[in-house]
Amino acid sequence: MELVALHKRVIGLDVHQAQITACAILEEADGTTRIEQRQFGAFKRDRGALAAWAASLAPDEVVMESTGIYWKSPYAALEAVGIRGQVVNARHVKNVPGRKTDVGDAQWLATLARAGLLRGSFVPPMQLRELRLISRQRQKLVGLLSSEKNRLHKVLTDGGIRLGVVVSDLHGQSARAMVKAIILGQAPHEVLQFASRRLKASREEIFDALQGELTDSHRFVLDELMRHIEEIEARIARFDTRLLDGLKDERNTLALLQTLPGVDLIGAAMLLVEIGSDMAAFGTADRLASWVGICPGNNESAGKRKSGRVRKGNLYVRRLLCEFAHAASRTKSVFQSKFKSLIVRRGHKRSIVALAHKILRTIFFMIKRREHYRDSATDYEALSVQRNAPRWIKALTRFGFMTLTE
Repeated sequence: MELVALHKRVIGLDVHQAQITACAILEEADGTTRIEQRQFGAFKRDRGALAAWAASLAPDEVVMESTGIYWKSPYAALEAVGIRGQVVNARHVKNVPGRKTDVGDAQWLATLARAGLLRGSFVPPMQLRELRLISRQRQKLVGLLSSEKNRLHKVLTDGGIRLGVVVSDLHGQSARAMVKAIILGQAPHEVLQFASRRLKASREEIFDALQGELTDSHRFVLDELMRHIEEIEARIARFDTRLLDGLKDERNTLALLQTLPGVDLIGAAMLLVEIGSDMAAFGTADRLASWVGICPGNNESAGKRKSGRVRKGNLYVRRLLCEFAHAASRTKSVFQSKFKSLIVRRGHKRSIVALAHKILRTIFFMIKRREHYRDSATDYEALSVQRNAPRWIKALTRFGFMTLTE
């Protein structure tokens, strides 16, 4: 296959854990082409040597293919010397017909890059890449926290305590105080003193739920679980503070995202560090949805629609969007009506994914146009009058423009 060259000087990098294979295809001034191949290690000095070698060649394009996260360090080394490389999807490389098994991976990457057949993946700026570490570790901590909370509930149930039946949140302020009293070995009538009057269950029901057969082993495990839960909660709070401090320059974008139903401050921050605030990097909402892996699969042949399952993408963004979709489906908005119309035909899980897709497209246009969310199912003028009418009437009465009559 004959490939037409669009770039004169390109470098292809095949990045692995312990080795980086580089191949440069260089077109000289007299029209001749030479190939230069090098191998570098994966340590810091090796990455520095790679960056210096690449800079000395003054390439038009630098493309790299990598497994997992091994591309990040070489990418940062190239970025430090003013070279912004392209991280390409290995699936795109394999889909291009050619002699990938006959030539080295690095040389084939350089050949495809020289012909302009590769498109780089989205790589956020250095600041957002660093904040991604904080955001993603926070998601891991939240998952660990949920696991520990479920385990505490299970140990309580194993000991005959049915507190989860009479309270909606076993880790609310009142319920947690009762659990701590149980761990200390207090009697049920003493534990009942910590029950809030706002609980819907009666005092008799709560008292019956506190009757159990806890052993010393139960109390030991419960005490360790409660200490671990509170420690994880403190860690998550520190991660939240660090994440928001790193996004001080994006206050307007964070406020913009929070106008969308189901999105809170932390959710907006975690989404922003993943997709960035420059939607020109994706071009269209369809490409953003494809990159996240939240859009339906496009698999049709001979007029027959085959599997439409979603493709692989950014799991962290997909998880956030599904959380937003669950929250938005319970609000009085157009998202709720869409969810109700889909759940009858498609089921709960597929409806949530479809709602997450709609939310992502909405977010794309909100950030691109710098416009806050306005729900098509809400009459904002009537809502404003309904909320502010009592205050307006009180002000008119106070200044003598209106008199209240019985």
